[in-house]
Amino acid sequence: MPGDKSISHRSLMLGALAVGETRVTGLLEGEDVLATAAALRAMGATIERDTSGDGGAEWRIHGVGVGGLLQPAGALEMGNSGTSARLLMGLVASHPITCAFTGDASLSRRPMGRVIEPLSLMGADFTASPGANGAATLPLMERGLNPAVPIAYRLPVASAQVKSALLLAALNTAGITRVIEPVPTRDHSERMLRGFGADLWIEEQKGERVIALRGEAELRPQTIVVPGDPSSAAFFVVAALLVPGSDLVIENVGLNPTRAALFTVLRQMGGSIEELDPREVGGEPVADLRVRHGALEGITVDPALAPAMIDEFPVLFVAAALARGRTVTSGLEELRVKESDRLAAMAAALRLAGARVEERADGLAIEGTGGDPLPGTPSGAEVATRLDHRIAMSMAVAGLASHAGVTIDDATPIATSFPAFEALLDAAGGADAGARRP
Repeated sequence: MPGDKSISHRSLMLGALAVGETRVTGLLEGEDVLATAAALRAMGATIERDTSGDGGAEWRIHGVGVGGLLQPAGALEMGNSGTSARLLMGLVASHPITCAFTGDASLSRRPMGRVIEPLSLMGADFTASPGANGAATLPLMERGLNPAVPIAYRLPVASAQVKSALLLAALNTAGITRVIEPVPTRDHSERMLRGFGADLWIEEQKGERVIALRGEAELRPQTIVVPGDPSSAAFFVVAALLVPGSDLVIENVGLNPTRAALFTVLRQMGGSIEELDPREVGGEPVADLRVRHGALEGITVDPALAPAMIDEFPVLFVAAALARGRTVTSGLEELRVKESDRLAAMAAALRLAGARVEERADGLAIEGTGGDPLPGTPSGAEVATRLDHRIAMSMAVAGLASHAGVTIDDATPIATSFPAFEALLDAAGGADAGARRP
């Protein structure tokens, strides 16, 4: 699997704030992560890709130190990457520089107010574009403040991106900044910040998780091995469960408990997913996954699991479409403000492929086929991927489990997170199973 996208972004950012050389292997070289690298170069960090070794590419980051980011000469182009935009806004918030953030059409529709509000409380100033319903969106201008103001902020929605933006801003803010999480979200930022030497600790208060960070920090350079991305592995896990005769080993999959709930849900549905050689890589739990085809049963998915699998719901919907019985999901309002409205996009896509789907305000209810293949998209019809890489890859997996195949309108967004997806799917036997695109 390609390197974990969340860890790849954070490796570059924290390496850029450390003094000295950070080395990273296994970095995801998708467009989203490369957008982060380009922005950090524009603010003074030296980031180089070295292919001279025997173990694949090694990325070397020479940081500028906490507080050392420089005024970029031009706008920071985020492409399709919400993680790049929101986390870098956090970095800039406590530096005395002004940055313009731009993105593609999809990213420019995504709400940025959830990050702007707490960073403004720390002293940053924003001028954003008005989006749908008055939401603040890209392009926007941010003016950081130094010294910034430490705050205690309770997250109104479960969001690892908002939490991470605040912790990154806190690095260059004297005093203690606290982020209060009513619902735990992915904890890569906390793990990595402590690994780089930040004074960060976690408290439990009245059933809530409080992450505290003391600034101003001094970060030490690290050597990082990025584990495989569980969100990328998800497509191959579901494909192997659905395609008869499949017996697939997926190597080097990160199993951070704040990220791996999809595998829990698929096991609840009866999926055969075995962990081989469990180990630790770069401070993260990792294993190889052996996945074998078998019948799946529809279930009601516990909404409390949503934060630990929020990016994996599109491909779970595909699994549900071929399960026996009814699968019901709820508490997924966050999916409406991802790269696309993923609830509406997946409901429309699966219906076009012949699935029975009911779209609700906060989730989907899906009547499965009982293991029978989906009909596939009608001749001349194409699934609208809406510039969303996860819609494209999920419906490619649906094509493997269909009679006529599934045609998608655009595969180019896949390069944002998983450039080798199509080649790996072909190598695993997908080329013979019915997925197709124009």
